[in-house]
Amino acid sequence: MENLYIIIAAFVCAVLLGRIIIPNILIISLRKRLFDEPSERKVHRRPVPRLGGVTFFPVILFCVCVFTAVRLVGGYGPDGNKMHDVACELLFLMGGMTLLYIVGIADDLVGVRYRKKFLVQILAAVMFPVSGLYVNNFYGLFGIFQISPVIGIPLTILLVVFITNAINLIDGIDGLASGLSMVALVVFGVLFIHYQYWLHALLAFAAVGVIIPFFSYNVFGSADRGRKIFMGDTGSLTLGFILSFFVIKYSMYDPSLRVVPVSSPVLVSFSVLMVPCLDVVRVVMRRARNRKPLFLPDKSHIHHKFLSMGFSPRGALVIIQVMSACFCAFTMVAIQYMDNTLVFVIDVLVWTALHLWFDWVIAKKKNASCV
Repeated sequence: MENLYIIIAAFVCAVLLGRIIIPNILIISLRKRLFDEPSERKVHRRPVPRLGGVTFFPVILFCVCVFTAVRLVGGYGPDGNKMHDVACELLFLMGGMTLLYIVGIADDLVGVRYRKKFLVQILAAVMFPVSGLYVNNFYGLFGIFQISPVIGIPLTILLVVFITNAINLIDGIDGLASGLSMVALVVFGVLFIHYQYWLHALLAFAAVGVIIPFFSYNVFGSADRGRKIFMGDTGSLTLGFILSFFVIKYSMYDPSLRVVPVSSPVLVSFSVLMVPCLDVVRVVMRRARNRKPLFLPDKSHIHHKFLSMGFSPRGALVIIQVMSACFCAFTMVAIQYMDNTLVFVIDVLVWTALHLWFDWVIAKKKNASCV
């Protein structure tokens, strides 16, 4: 019970720190004219400060360090007698987050070419296998169970880069990336509490805590009054990297905790991030099919489709969040009764069918406007 109290305290501390820091970042951004300017590709029509994500890493680092120390001073002990392993994981995580924090700030202030960003992301992703974390089991997905490190380590690096960019690319309308991340972090936090990964749960809820004040400014703040702020690449890269860490941690088979895996942790991890991940796959495949640069920004993401169908940004936010929750709930329930591969195939087929329907609605709307 003491561990839960510490996690709650870390959450409250993160909320309060975020609530104190974000207004000051707004003031600095307004004075120094550090804005995200409107463009044809973007939804907003007024300049908006884009350094909200600068808050995330320092607050999370502070809360994790302070309340981990509180746990140790209070004598609540290491997680499952594996303090060395946990310390390595979290220290390498913070090292990778530091790299992404630096490149994120540079990108938000002066811009960074995507090749350099990918290089830094790969370097950050390497931190996980070095700490001993990598995907080592598919739990029967596609008929695959145990995975050799020769395959698992490169796959882990690829997944970390993929998830990090998925969160970055879904950040197209107010509250979407932060909202999807917040729900995913809560799910992982609850799962880690269930398995008594107390430090990982603390990290998850500290991240949720700092997102909450940002979300309020991002979604409900007024640009006219100087009360709206974006997270920028600094924030989206930080959240994406933390979520990729949780995906790898939860997916890694640990015989001391899961003697007989009755479900698919890989699929559970994927389910909470299904919308941003499948959206990136769809967009990249579309660009490749049309022979366009894979990393050239466009207006083909799922939130752009909802806007094209006539939804307001806030309406699109709500519906996409509901979609994500439905995919997650279906997957978590279905894997208890169905083959993992079949559940995954159903998810992909439903996703594809939804987008075909969205395209039909958009085309019908365009034809009606032409008439």
